[in-house]
Amino acid sequence: MSHDVTVGLEIHQQLDTRKLFCSCPSCLVEEEGAAFQRRLRPTQSEMGEIDRAALAQAERKMRFRYQAPPSASCLVEADEEPPHDASPEAVDVVLTVAALLGARPVDEIHFMRKLVIDGSNTSGFQRTAMVAMGGFLEVNGRRITVDTFCLEEDAARKVETNGSEVTYRLDRLGIPLIEIATAPDMHSPEEVKEVAQRIGSIMRATRRVKRGIGTIREDVNISIPGGARVEIKGVQELRMLPVYVEKEMERQRSLLAIRDLLRERNVAPAAVETADLTSTFDGCTSKVITGALKSGGKVLAATLPGFAGVLRSGDGKLRLGAEMAQRARTRGVKGIFHSDELPAYGIEQQYVDAVRNALELGPQDAFVLCAASGAKARDALKAAIDRANEALVGVPEETRDPLPDGSSAYSRPLPGAARMYPETDVPPIPVPAGRMETILANLPELPEVRTGRIAAEYGIHEQQARQLVREGWDDVFEEIAADRELAALAARTLTSTLAELERDVDVSRLDEASLKSAFAGVSAGTFAKEAVPDVLRKMAEGMSVDDAVKALGLSAMSVEEAREIVARVVREREAFVREKGKAAAGPLMGPVMAELRGRLDGKTASELLREELQKLLS
Repeated sequence: MSHDVTVGLEIHQQLDTRKLFCSCPSCLVEEEGAAFQRRLRPTQSEMGEIDRAALAQAERKMRFRYQAPPSASCLVEADEEPPHDASPEAVDVVLTVAALLGARPVDEIHFMRKLVIDGSNTSGFQRTAMVAMGGFLEVNGRRITVDTFCLEEDAARKVETNGSEVTYRLDRLGIPLIEIATAPDMHSPEEVKEVAQRIGSIMRATRRVKRGIGTIREDVNISIPGGARVEIKGVQELRMLPVYVEKEMERQRSLLAIRDLLRERNVAPAAVETADLTSTFDGCTSKVITGALKSGGKVLAATLPGFAGVLRSGDGKLRLGAEMAQRARTRGVKGIFHSDELPAYGIEQQYVDAVRNALELGPQDAFVLCAASGAKARDALKAAIDRANEALVGVPEETRDPLPDGSSAYSRPLPGAARMYPETDVPPIPVPAGRMETILANLPELPEVRTGRIAAEYGIHEQQARQLVREGWDDVFEEIAADRELAALAARTLTSTLAELERDVDVSRLDEASLKSAFAGVSAGTFAKEAVPDVLRKMAEGMSVDDAVKALGLSAMSVEEAREIVARVVREREAFVREKGKAAAGPLMGPVMAELRGRLDGKTASELLREELQKLLS
């Protein structure tokens, strides 16, 4: 396998137990509860260092407001009471997953504090503990090392951002997470997805992990030869993993191309100096510039000697300007303008020429503009120029946020070793041999064992059973297939129909409860199984089962009503029936089912059709 890319995964999965350090239930709620505010500041580690990621976050000068719903949080989440002993159930789930992946548990579990000052933890840190090390799994004949198994608390849930104030809800804070980190052993985008699927199916085998969007998040560490480790943090959709890897590979390749081009030109680092060109833009109709000037702002410019054509190349492949803009936005501005994209956005050629003249630029020189208050514009341009200078080295190490289209945006520098220090409020937890013996004696079915059992027990194809287990539908399938007559329909729906519907509607709305309610409608005879795709489509659009049935006109049809419709279809095609005889049954099933519109099941419809054919032919 070629090593065009090297990838490691960190998977964070919520556990289905009480919260980690208190007795609160681990659930999300709609109530807001009492509110309080905090400011968080970075602290030094025991070595006297301040973590660079924490420092970058502190420079944003954010205020944090917290909602504390009483049904899902207490004084522990508000950081007004010390943490209680760690949940034994949560520890056992992590030890179980570690055992399933052949890992070695530690002798004693010690919690650490990880510095986090983005406001998502009221205390300014996240508690995390190593539970086991050195596991592995096999994927497509390749051995993937799983370095560590940790237990940590989930962060608070962001509700809204309003300027420099962020509001969090404490219902999610403290929900236990298992964090599984692989070695950088994956070397293709698809392999990353397959490893994540395999680990996911092993965690679900414990029956103690939560399900649904937001309950599992993947951090993907990606590098290419000559590039650098970049972490895309918080990917929630498994199917998108290969896309994030591919787009990051493209991004790093383009940054290396920019580096090589700048080196060919012998470009030196640009000076972080700004020029006030506010007067140059008198009469400019750009909305951004006129808006900034009306509120007392300025138009500042900075020079980038030798950078022309790499901020955005004609073919769009080189886009250093977008990287610089993301850095600038961390300083509170909406964006920047650069010379490779102008004239545009209401800035006409005459203003571009005026800027180039004022800055005395040559043909290979570029410039950057920022329209905002003087201090903000200076800070933003400094961040942009710093990012431009990093391009002379290549790919900077950083943490990035995933975007819906599979690309990513700058978040902060990669954290260093200075962010971890011991937690003194939670006592160590010994892992005696007896505890592990109990866990090893009660290990759940591995996915491949479960696949074989489901295929045999419910009479479905092994490939369908494998897909159900891999994609996490096996539990809901077994509940629906308890009515054996629904087994084949449930397998087909969960493995094929949902994928077909995904092209047109948002199937993420179809959670386990929705799917079970739809099949309960089939079981109760509310509508025929042929109508399941149509009912699920309406449910994915936000309807209940009952509303979907009404909207589709699927209220159950009596056999006598159906007989009249079938008889009419046969009479209308009498000549065809007399020509084909009983062989007309196959071709006529389509028109019959179209007329019945999912209000009668196919088996009963087929029997009625045979009876009506018999009457006509006798």
